[in-house]
Amino acid sequence: QVQLVESGGGLVQAGDSLRLSCAASRITFSYYAMGWFRQAPGKEREFVAAINWSGGSTSYADSVKGRFTIFRANARNTVYLQMNSLKPEDTAIYYCAAKKIIGSDSYYHSHYDYDYWGQGTQVTVSS
Repeated sequence: QVQLVESGGGLVQAGDSLRLSCAASRITFSYYAMGWFRQAPGKEREFVAAINWSGGSTSYADSVKGRFTIFRANARNTVYLQMNSLKPEDTAIYYCAAKKIIGSDSYYHSHYDYDYWGQGTQVTVSS
């Protein structure tokens, strides 16, 4: 069974940085496009960032563009989300997700597209 485990969340102040990690197991990692999503209390899950299988193509939500960076290390079966200049509105549970792709170089924005999800890691940004 595919397993995705996020780590790196925590409580930080506005302007600080965090790096989230998502370690995948029981999959051939390079067969998967990956994404990060977040969900704040009382809100729907929203897209944050996505990356294709090789790491050569990425996409970001407008709200995080220029502050967050998604990247992956296929040799380590891990995808990362570097978050800089954090704001209180970034407070949420952050989830990583994996979508199996065959012969596709795409990334994906909709949570409906993804096959597997991690359990989430809490990020809290105080003002």
